[in-house]
Amino acid sequence: MKSFNTEHEHPAAESGDVFAESNPTKNVDDDGREKRTGTWLTASAHIITAVIGSGVLSLSWAIAQLGWIAGLLILVIFSFITYFTSTMLADCYRAPDPVTGKRNYTYMDVVRSYLGGRKVQLCGVAQYGNLIGITVGYTITASISLVAIGKANCFHDKGHHADCTFSSYPYMAAFGIIQIILSQIPNFHKLSFLSIMAAVMSFTYATIGIGLAMATVAGGKVGKTNMTGTVVGVDVTATQKIWRSFQAVGDIAFAYAYATVLIEIQDTLKSSPAENKSMKRASLLGVSTTTFFYILCGCFGYAAFGNKAPGDFLTDFGFYEPFWLIDFANACIAFHLIGAYQVFAQPIFQFVEKRCNRNWPDNKFITSEYSVNVPFLGKFNISIFRLVWRTAYVVITTVVAMIFPFFNAILGLIGAASFWPLTVYFPVEMNIAQTKVKKYSPRWIGLKVLCWVCLIVSLLAAAGSIAGLISSVKTYKPFRTIHE
Repeated sequence: MKSFNTEHEHPAAESGDVFAESNPTKNVDDDGREKRTGTWLTASAHIITAVIGSGVLSLSWAIAQLGWIAGLLILVIFSFITYFTSTMLADCYRAPDPVTGKRNYTYMDVVRSYLGGRKVQLCGVAQYGNLIGITVGYTITASISLVAIGKANCFHDKGHHADCTFSSYPYMAAFGIIQIILSQIPNFHKLSFLSIMAAVMSFTYATIGIGLAMATVAGGKVGKTNMTGTVVGVDVTATQKIWRSFQAVGDIAFAYAYATVLIEIQDTLKSSPAENKSMKRASLLGVSTTTFFYILCGCFGYAAFGNKAPGDFLTDFGFYEPFWLIDFANACIAFHLIGAYQVFAQPIFQFVEKRCNRNWPDNKFITSEYSVNVPFLGKFNISIFRLVWRTAYVVITTVVAMIFPFFNAILGLIGAASFWPLTVYFPVEMNIAQTKVKKYSPRWIGLKVLCWVCLIVSLLAAAGSIAGLISSVKTYKPFRTIHE
């Protein structure tokens, strides 16, 4: 047994490189923590895992609401905004200097270093509220993909109009059990293998979706498309056109958001080359890759289905055949979400564990860790507190997902509320503080305009999400299995 603390400051954190120099045999970084081994490639895998969700398959719906011109333009614009603000946030990992300053381990720590005050609490509410919502949403989405596998086989055997009904609850329970096991991974630094696996899965099902859409277009079975998207009076009412357009803009904007975990990802990088340099490189690769897949999936999906594009053309059965390929793609979605859940859950785990260690440093239940030999894996450190708390979290999120299967509508609202502060406002304000941008200078005005424009987008997207939530609640039947 030995003392353990996920976020406890090591004495070396006060002495910096002095500790490392006086203890050359210690495998630690300048802050006294276990030496970081992440590279820009592993960081890219984390980013792609966080950004490319199964929502990539719903982008054809978003473009259908906006049309060819606005849809593609908004995709490109938000890719630039996301990359631009991510580079500013990467420079804030260390303070006050982006290369030699003191490390900040979480987004809240960064905001505390540069802005302080109540903005730290605002950051915490936005970040952790969003992370909790995402873990619940991923539980629902994974179960929908697994249900789609059973439905695909049923439709293949009995016909496309057969009553193929499956309950999502067993799949949610199975997903939760897997997450209980994976949640015992101590921290973000040990997640690289899981993120690489998840990134491969996301590429696989996105490629399958693109391939099926391209095959449909090549076969001449194309839907009716418009430069301005869905047509009022034909496809939608005027009111639906407005709200769905707002929601589509929000879906695209939030599809890129990974600021909630950017600092935690950057904290896995080794210090040479400088962490901010590696993180910017990883962000460029991550955003470029996701934009490429987003454009392909959105455009070919819209071309294939036109203004009638489904919300997700794999789980909503835009395609029925080949059924085995649909099964494989949905399995890839489920595997991807297994890894993505951990990417978003780890910051929550470490936040709670840090607070508990800080408040009760002498409590053996919280601080003690036991070394256990795991077959084929070698020694593995087990913390009873970590086992109990993380298991309880997964169980709670799984139960919430079972109670509120329309939670994805709520997730859209949470995303709308967190996008502006986390992806735009805080990175811009901290960049102004770090680089001491002169008030009313051209750069200052440009950054402020960016903030206001993105705030308006967030408010409009929130309005669209609320409209979608109201619609979901009205049509929700508590004991209905997910099969429509």
